[in-house]
Amino acid sequence: MKPLIVRDKYQLDLRLGSGSYGEVYQGHDIETGEEVALKLEYSQVSPSQLGNEVEIYKKLDGGHGIPRVYWYGSECEFRVMAFELLGPSLEDLFNYCDRKFSLKTVLLLVDQLIPRFQHIHSKGYIHRDIKPDNLLMGVGTQGNTVYTTDIGLAKEIEDPDRRTYSVVGTLRYASINAHLRKEQSPHDDMESLGYQGLKCKSKDKEKIILQKKQQAEECGLFEGASIEFKKYFELIRSGKELDYGRLRRLFRGLFCRQHFQYDNVFDWTIRMFQEKLKAEQETSEAEQNTPEAEQETN
Repeated sequence: MKPLIVRDKYQLDLRLGSGSYGEVYQGHDIETGEEVALKLEYSQVSPSQLGNEVEIYKKLDGGHGIPRVYWYGSECEFRVMAFELLGPSLEDLFNYCDRKFSLKTVLLLVDQLIPRFQHIHSKGYIHRDIKPDNLLMGVGTQGNTVYTTDIGLAKEIEDPDRRTYSVVGTLRYASINAHLRKEQSPHDDMESLGYQGLKCKSKDKEKIILQKKQQAEECGLFEGASIEFKKYFELIRSGKELDYGRLRRLFRGLFCRQHFQYDNVFDWTIRMFQEKLKAEQETSEAEQNTPEAEQETN
């Protein structure tokens, strides 16, 4: 099958997966060879969530951990966005680490993610679909940076009203207001961020998930966790204006008391290093045991 060429500039090379809408591919700039990501959405989709995503990225441009958009337009039956190629998602890395992150890794991530959403909110938007699949690590020199992606479901912040809404985003990570079909605010984004480690079975219905969130302490949401995580939810749900600096200081205090180092050594960093070291050792041992190596010894 002939690869899709977009506007004689980008070539699709490899399908990476699906976002909340549309397909995502790895590709490259035909002229420069630079690797890029390409998201495709069928042209008949209305309203266009991809178009909404591009517009919001433009408003957020320059923020740390916000992907750069290189081009947006149409090709054949698709709308196409070419943007910065990123690394694995936190969901991918969580699976790679046997679905368990150390406290240090969690705190290193939180220290980046709180200012990410502060930036989005400062530009007048709420994300509404915060989940590990939409939080990606960078590549190369930005390999230790967490990026916020897939923001096509984001919308401008509005004053709460009495209207009802369908649930937007992913049930497992949705805020209580989202479950109750209420207008969401920056508080709801920060609440969703706190649910990233919430354990739910795939068969759990919305009522069960909502109950776990409404009765967090009784349902064991904070079991085994430091008191700071409970305090975080208390501050988010207090109804007071969000103090992002205070939320960040809350976890930085815990980080310092644990005597952790801001060295960007995550759990997956350690595992990758160990696997590489093991592979090198096995290769070295195999080479030493070859017939040629035995003859040289003799």
